[in-house]
Amino acid sequence: MNLPNLLTFSRLPAMFAIVALMYSDFQWAATLAFWLFIAAALTDWFDGMLARRSNQVSTFGRFMDAVIDKVMVIGVMIALVNGGYFMGHTIPAMIALLCILCREFMISGLRMVAATKGVVVEADAGGKLKTFIQLNAIGWLLGAQMFARDFGELFRGGERWWIVAVNWGGIGLFALSVLLTITSGVTYFRRHGHVVLG
Repeated sequence: MNLPNLLTFSRLPAMFAIVALMYSDFQWAATLAFWLFIAAALTDWFDGMLARRSNQVSTFGRFMDAVIDKVMVIGVMIALVNGGYFMGHTIPAMIALLCILCREFMISGLRMVAATKGVVVEADAGGKLKTFIQLNAIGWLLGAQMFARDFGELFRGGERWWIVAVNWGGIGLFALSVLLTITSGVTYFRRHGHVVLG
């Protein structure tokens, strides 16, 4: 259990804390949720860099990094949809989230079948871009809530359009992440589907 893996596992308790803060009513809870998510997202970059620099890259580390990323992203997304972060568009957001869930379970299944046959299915550029956009979408949605709840007095009347614009930016990035989730999933099966069928 080296430092890169500890950073990876730190995203699990961070996810629970973020969701708890999202549903809390005390002042600055939304701000704490936003910055804790930013810190957790940065560990996703930092743990890999640290593992490479210290020559501690392992199969276990790569596997758990991918799994915990999915758990954190999906956990926070469920809280976003259920918490009304999509400006009344809850049904489309839930359908989009179900598409993401289906893709992640199918790719995880593909990886498990491949592993039993000694084949490692690494994350490709499409999968990494998908994760990057998902993290940005969550950040924008949490940021809009932070401004609305903890800094609302600074944006009164006509100035609140800025908060709405940030919220819509997050929704747009979420929609883009769904598109990338589906297209990258199709790419995975085109490249590695023979492992399942063979």
